[in-house]
Amino acid sequence: MAIKVHFEAGVETTSAAARVVFVGSGSHLSSGAQAVDSAGSGQLGRAMKAAGFDGKKGKFVEILAPAGIAANRLIIAGVGDPSKADARAFEDIGGGVAERLQTLESKIVADFSGIADMAVGTDVAAAHFAHGVELRNWRLDTYRTRLKDEQKPKLKDVVLVGVSDSGKALNERLQKVAAGVHFTKWLVTQPGNVIYPETFVEHCRTAMEPLGIRIVVLDDVQMKALGMGSLLGVGQGSVRRERIIAMEWNGIGEGAPAPLVLVGKGVTFDTGGISIKPAPGMEDMKWDMGGAGAVAGCMVALAGRKAKAHVVGICGLVENMPDGNAQRPGDIVTSMSGQTIEVLNTDAEGRLVLCDVFTWAQQQYKPKVMLDFATLTGAILISLAHHYAGVFTNSDGLWAKLDKAGGAVNDLVWRQPLSEPGGHYDQLIDSNIADMKNLGTREGGSITAAQFLQRFVDNGVEWAHLDIAGAVWRPKSGALHDKGATGYGVRLVDRFVADTLEA
Repeated sequence: MAIKVHFEAGVETTSAAARVVFVGSGSHLSSGAQAVDSAGSGQLGRAMKAAGFDGKKGKFVEILAPAGIAANRLIIAGVGDPSKADARAFEDIGGGVAERLQTLESKIVADFSGIADMAVGTDVAAAHFAHGVELRNWRLDTYRTRLKDEQKPKLKDVVLVGVSDSGKALNERLQKVAAGVHFTKWLVTQPGNVIYPETFVEHCRTAMEPLGIRIVVLDDVQMKALGMGSLLGVGQGSVRRERIIAMEWNGIGEGAPAPLVLVGKGVTFDTGGISIKPAPGMEDMKWDMGGAGAVAGCMVALAGRKAKAHVVGICGLVENMPDGNAQRPGDIVTSMSGQTIEVLNTDAEGRLVLCDVFTWAQQQYKPKVMLDFATLTGAILISLAHHYAGVFTNSDGLWAKLDKAGGAVNDLVWRQPLSEPGGHYDQLIDSNIADMKNLGTREGGSITAAQFLQRFVDNGVEWAHLDIAGAVWRPKSGALHDKGATGYGVRLVDRFVADTLEA
């Protein structure tokens, strides 16, 4: 649900709202909190004492029908040490407020007056607070037909008090980024009978063409003519035909440099094919297109905020199903690059999709930098759980930029090892009968998957593979997302673009 953000000089007098005030560590009240405490004859201080609350970051105290002020409820939000209260901190606070109030209030009035000595300016803090509210407020209720009124989302407006007009531009930018995150969450959350290759393309057209994004689509006939035997082999057991979608945003115009290319794995449902997955948990494989969803959301965010950058997002879209025509273990396929692949396991399919997309993307767009996002291996979950994406890259400099961008927006990344071509990890995917096999040893599964992809990266291209199998979908809610789709990758790329292409 979209949030409307308003900027006001003073606190509204209406009672149809929740008031939010801020308290630093050591129970240091902002001037807005002091005013509320005074109006209520010390009720804020008494409530804090009763709750054992001293302003620690991420902690809240709630007072219903507070005395002395016009509000339905009062939320006292801890910011911790103000000198460490940065943009991320206020996003988390906004997300925490949204989680509490989503089904209870239609409006939040947040008073930023007199929060002293923060790590960021008031305008930045307020804009990121609103951003946190908007990110956490998203949920998909399309298929829930029996919700009671008290279960339905109500939150629509955020009023920021004590903030100058200069915060409006940042807020508008962040709202465009949130739209990209929401698009990713929407795609990733939809079931496989709603999102499949053809419909993924159509939803992207609808969302992106009005933003000025140029769309190019390849169908299975065109892919066959190009020699994409690896990608097509994955989808041959499905009645849903394969697609590649390329989404180009040129915010620079004529004379733009070679684009940053983003590649997304889009297996819209993954049964594992003939190497079929166990039935328990297979329903989760609707989000095996999380990499493609992330790339699509990145394009919505960048075009929405009119980024001064040239970026192309490319998604390989297939459905991996078992039938009489499905690819068999032991089959050998020829990729667009001409390299041959022995398919030992049809459930190691994402790399088979990505390798042909890599080749086409590099031939078509000649990138100097290429990032891919893929829910590629369960092994990365064993390594990093749901907290980080694993990064495999041929460039130390590119790694440093991704690490910086991810840390700034809490889309966290952790570097993983990668051998040079012919190195010890790379040898694990050598085949006795073809150029390579699509599966290495049981150990180091995420590494050998990345080694496979590296064989399709052209010389001179800076490349990073982000295995986001743990980060794209989480079993527990977080500060900025409910349990389920996280929208991972959109804010990471947005910050990466801002830092490296727009700086």
